[in-house]
Amino acid sequence: PEMAIEELEYAVNVLGLKVAMIEGRAMRPLIKVGKEFPELGNVGRRMDLLTIDGDYDYDPFWAKCVELNVAPASHAANMGWGTRSTSNYMYNHLNTFSVAHESLAKALFLGGVTKRFPELRVGFLEGGVGWACRLFSDIIGHWEKRGSAGIRELDPRHLDVEAVMAFIAEKGEPSQKARMEEIRKLYLAGEPAPEEIDDFSRVPMERPEEMLDLFVDRFFFGCEADDPMNAHAFNTKVNPMGAKLRAIFSSDIGHWDVSDVREVVEEAYELVEHELMTEQDFRDFTFTNATHLYGDMNSDFFKGTVVEEAAARELKGG
Repeated sequence: PEMAIEELEYAVNVLGLKVAMIEGRAMRPLIKVGKEFPELGNVGRRMDLLTIDGDYDYDPFWAKCVELNVAPASHAANMGWGTRSTSNYMYNHLNTFSVAHESLAKALFLGGVTKRFPELRVGFLEGGVGWACRLFSDIIGHWEKRGSAGIRELDPRHLDVEAVMAFIAEKGEPSQKARMEEIRKLYLAGEPAPEEIDDFSRVPMERPEEMLDLFVDRFFFGCEADDPMNAHAFNTKVNPMGAKLRAIFSSDIGHWDVSDVREVVEEAYELVEHELMTEQDFRDFTFTNATHLYGDMNSDFFKGTVVEEAAARELKGG
């Protein structure tokens, strides 16, 4: 974190930059493996996702981003971890950014970063928004079942062991009935409970609507022009609570596989022509959301540009 803070201060205060790109994780060595098998080198590694279960306290870095009015944007791929092919590049490339981004987004949210730093905005580049729609829905579902209130209702110590044994005696398979005492001992022995059973303890919520602030308003998702999944960000009929996720037009227009740069915006607009996005959705996609990603943290971000007046009106709510 100290190195990242030093670099960020240099980029902003010395070079005059307004943006910062982060990888979204740090690869850490497995200390025990390195000591016992030094020849393995970098083979034995684990991921540090800059928040929960990390080697360091990264809050000073997020605080520095807020202090310097910088919205960090992650551009990370999972090609160095997870399931990989040794012969097929497309296998490794498919969803590589979305998988990496989902790991970081989960860590930032469950680690309470968006709760502790309400001014912070975070971008996720080149991974699209489809994964975020699913994650947003999944977090709500998990919180409702296993949040602070729900998880305590599922405490195995509340189990009526004798009622279970009576049920097995009446309805169980012969193999179960033959091991009744062994099963009873297993139930009665229980399992060691962690000190904190609520995995949402770092981001306490009283109602799911708080996700609109802690997730929807904080995270922004860079999307390719020709990705049909962009429409899901604006699908209020499917997204919980009628949310619209902050998808932003972020095409890799300079990549070698863009055959005609003149068609990029046209391809993005096809979702409007196919009635999967409204004109307002498209404006949000190409202008409004990007304006808030950077302008919410730095009201002067667009000063001196051709969109200065339009951005100022948007940031003022007009």
